[in-house]
Amino acid sequence: MSAPIPPSLAPAGHSARRSPRPLILLASVIAVLLAPLLLSQFSVTLLGYIGLFSLIAMGLVLLTGVAGSTSFGQAAFMGVGAYTTAVLTTRYGFSPWWTLLIALGVTSVVALILGAVTLRMQGHYLPLATIAWGISLYYLFGNSEALGGFTGLREIPALSVFGYALTDNRAYYYLIWLCVGLAAWGAQNLLSSRTGRAIRALRGGAVVAESFGANTFALRIQTFLLAALLACLAGWLYAHFQRFVNPTPFGLAQGIEFLFMAVVGGAGHIWGAILGAALLTLLRDELQDILPALLGQSGDFVTVVFGLLVILMLQFARQGLWPLIDRLVPKGAPRIASAPEPLPSHPKPQAGEELLRVEQAVKQFGGLRAVSGVSFTLHAGEILGLIGPNGAGKSTMFNLVSGVSPVTSGRVLLRGQDVTRLPSRAIARRGLGRTFQHVRLFPEMTLVENTMMGGYARARAGVVASMLHLERREEDSLQAAALRQLERVGLSEQAWLQAGNLPLGKQRLLEIARALVHDPVLLLLDEPAAGLRFNEKQELSALLRRLRDEGVTILLVEHDMDLVMNLADRLVVMNYGEKLAEGTPEAIQQHPAVREAYLGGVA
Repeated sequence: MSAPIPPSLAPAGHSARRSPRPLILLASVIAVLLAPLLLSQFSVTLLGYIGLFSLIAMGLVLLTGVAGSTSFGQAAFMGVGAYTTAVLTTRYGFSPWWTLLIALGVTSVVALILGAVTLRMQGHYLPLATIAWGISLYYLFGNSEALGGFTGLREIPALSVFGYALTDNRAYYYLIWLCVGLAAWGAQNLLSSRTGRAIRALRGGAVVAESFGANTFALRIQTFLLAALLACLAGWLYAHFQRFVNPTPFGLAQGIEFLFMAVVGGAGHIWGAILGAALLTLLRDELQDILPALLGQSGDFVTVVFGLLVILMLQFARQGLWPLIDRLVPKGAPRIASAPEPLPSHPKPQAGEELLRVEQAVKQFGGLRAVSGVSFTLHAGEILGLIGPNGAGKSTMFNLVSGVSPVTSGRVLLRGQDVTRLPSRAIARRGLGRTFQHVRLFPEMTLVENTMMGGYARARAGVVASMLHLERREEDSLQAAALRQLERVGLSEQAWLQAGNLPLGKQRLLEIARALVHDPVLLLLDEPAAGLRFNEKQELSALLRRLRDEGVTILLVEHDMDLVMNLADRLVVMNYGEKLAEGTPEAIQQHPAVREAYLGGVA
């Protein structure tokens, strides 16, 4: 059983979860419950639309704001849900509740097909692809006679709950907002979980996520599917709310407006989706009357105003409005588990066992050979230093060993198993942990959240378990492991601060703590002392010695010769992509070729 977490590691005034404070949440629930009793029929209907649009905006927060995959086609998935239930209920007599399951199934198939094709695209090609299939689905709805063409389908039956028909908008309003509440609860649970941290890592940090065992393409597909299902649910609710559908609400213009809602409210925040949907829906309702009277002519000037609003938001409040509100509310202390269960550990090798073997590794980038026929071995309980002048190919060799970059020829064996062609996530799950030459952290996450990312492969909870909040024990164990490693590297006092606020030297220590949460049997450290002060280097050296004594084998790239000479058991020297020499630090210091490479022959 793991030791309890000291209270000092959980200072009050900081929160690990990005959720609204209890008072805000309570006030929101009361407002939602009382609104139909206090407002007019028109206002209640408008609030119903806000709830529907909130569902789609939540999906866009997950897909675009968090995972970084921009989509303009979510309105089309709303159309899939709406048309599926409209056709099945009006023409085939299906129960609306059965059509919900069928609509979710149809949307899943469509989303998986589209996602498998479009999510492999990068840069501006991805949003262009979402525009393309969004337009295609819109015209499919409009040009299909089976779907009623552009005229649409009428007489969609009302939903019935326990024999009570929801024909009154006030009653239907509660169903919509019940769905919104459940979706927000599930999405917030997801983002506060192991899977959610990996999804957040997709936005600019996919290499890190893969290096700790995450399948980033599968995560993109799952996020895309989840966003599509939320849009489908909104479409199903919309069809039985309106009791009439045509293609107009499912076009590209509406898809862009949904994206506007997510951006204005706060593209990285679930509760910002509700805020953005409310603001833009209410603003549209007001501007539709004000602008024609003000300009003296009719036209869709609301979209122009929305476009200008988004430009201003990106200029002055790029994170949206929700973070500005959230910042004003006092934050409580994070939840700390008193006696978390231990996480699974990687089997430890016997002292002296051959842990890593590199055989004639070659890496070719076009006409440039960055690594040329390099071979070496590394034994358990050893610190092996990989040194050489700038551009010698050391970091490239790290990427070959960890699977970040594929080997052109040669072999890499980890504990006797050939891992040459395995992706980095598969090698990581065999016990390899690493840091990076250029620090790769998630600046908007806290130190604890960054460090917990290192334990991704040691936990199992997926998307569904995370959304249902069934992963609490694993989360407690991950948090405990993260806090222990932060204390180990001297960062426990900053545990609940954002990682982006740390100086470079401490960011490197944070990377080491993250790698230690992975429980590595082989730890790759790429220039860990860069940016550290003298005392910090001494502490780092002592830490690495302790790790070696505990059975962690270390492959180290470092330019600080004093540190590496006093720390490493053996050294491999590279120059121009080739292995120049190998031996003890004392032998390497006297090696003529090494002296020539470093000092030009000067003694």
